[in-house]
Amino acid sequence: MQNITNAVEKHRELILAAERYIWQHPETGYKEVKTSKYMQEQFEKLGYTLTLAEGITGFYTQIDTGRAGPEVLILAELDSVICPTHKDADPKTGAVHSCGHNAQCAALLGIAAALKEPHILDGLCGKIRLCAVPAEELLEIEYRLQLMKEGKIKYFGGKSEFLSRGYFDGVDLAFMVHTNTRCFAWLGGVGIVAKKIIYKGVAAHAGGSPWDGKNALYAATCGLNAANALRETFREKDLIRWHPIVTHGGDMVNAIPETVTIESYVRGVSFEAIQQANKKIDQALIGAALSMGVNVEIVDEPGYAPLKNDEQMLLVAKEAVELIIPDFDFKIEQVYSTGSTDMGDLSCIMPVVHPYINGACGKGHGNDYQICDAETACVTSAKWQLAMLELLLGNGAERAKTIVENYKAPFASKEEFLAYQDSVQKSGDRIVYHENGNAEIKLG
Repeated sequence: MQNITNAVEKHRELILAAERYIWQHPETGYKEVKTSKYMQEQFEKLGYTLTLAEGITGFYTQIDTGRAGPEVLILAELDSVICPTHKDADPKTGAVHSCGHNAQCAALLGIAAALKEPHILDGLCGKIRLCAVPAEELLEIEYRLQLMKEGKIKYFGGKSEFLSRGYFDGVDLAFMVHTNTRCFAWLGGVGIVAKKIIYKGVAAHAGGSPWDGKNALYAATCGLNAANALRETFREKDLIRWHPIVTHGGDMVNAIPETVTIESYVRGVSFEAIQQANKKIDQALIGAALSMGVNVEIVDEPGYAPLKNDEQMLLVAKEAVELIIPDFDFKIEQVYSTGSTDMGDLSCIMPVVHPYINGACGKGHGNDYQICDAETACVTSAKWQLAMLELLLGNGAERAKTIVENYKAPFASKEEFLAYQDSVQKSGDRIVYHENGNAEIKLG
């Protein structure tokens, strides 16, 4: 543990400089050009050979200890969120790292630097894969749908995208540490279906002849109210969350709105719970369109799978804290978070853990979020993750081997998981109006 501490401390200034640079250059998912380039250059200065993601941001590198054993994936996320009212938000895009991903990247760079120090790999078996991955925050759905149409991506989330491209082939288990206001871990988190909802009406003069139009905004309002009325039908144990935003509400005040666009998620703690809630919400949205005589197009895309932290990996995280930073009080909360991450996608095929370290203050994704203790959020985080790596791959990698052997994955392979994700994809108008006055409903 002292070797780990010394190796990280040697690169303290490099780590802290990375945190500030990335904070000052926030970019949203699949747009992290400056961030990815910065990380790439720093890794290459350390002597790493990188595999760059083709056509998108992000990269990975592999370290072979020269001794047989499992391969551990350590991740950091490149992207920011959007919060225009944050004092440090990009004035043009509203992007800001009020998610803490800048600290993740700095910690990953610290891990990479420490692993180049003499003797730091002594006693470790297996391989280590370090990955700077794009697009964890699931936002700008229209932009990502356009990337899909252009064939640039297949999935909204960077980890599923990397998984589908084979960038994680050969990996046996994975972890990453997120920045928070305290040091802890949930049992897991909820999954997501991402939705784009387009109400389609008929434009007309809003003052002179509104009767000639069909108001898409009123239909959307009815749809949102109907979906909100379902909330008491969701079971508490399913942790359903539905939180839509209107991204386009009309073109001018003097015309009946012809097209209204909504983006939202349907979140839940299991695939089954998400499916059931999503079907109910679709019924409400479609019913509102029918009542107003308009149509509605609903586009469903797989967001993230529910995250389940492996029990043994949670213990590894806890033991690593006790070894490297004994003053910290690491708690395993015996509940599931109602937040989501595409780390859940990896948990569908391998054991993972996604704990949190303190060092931030303010509200996550809010306009007061800051990295107020970069030393802890970045430098200490790197030490913690290297301690986890030591526990997993030290002693002949027996700990990692046992965890991998005992893990019961929800899906037998990445191909099976991705096939399920593909089955979630649905799109198209949900009502067919016939000339005889009848209408046909399509639920999916």
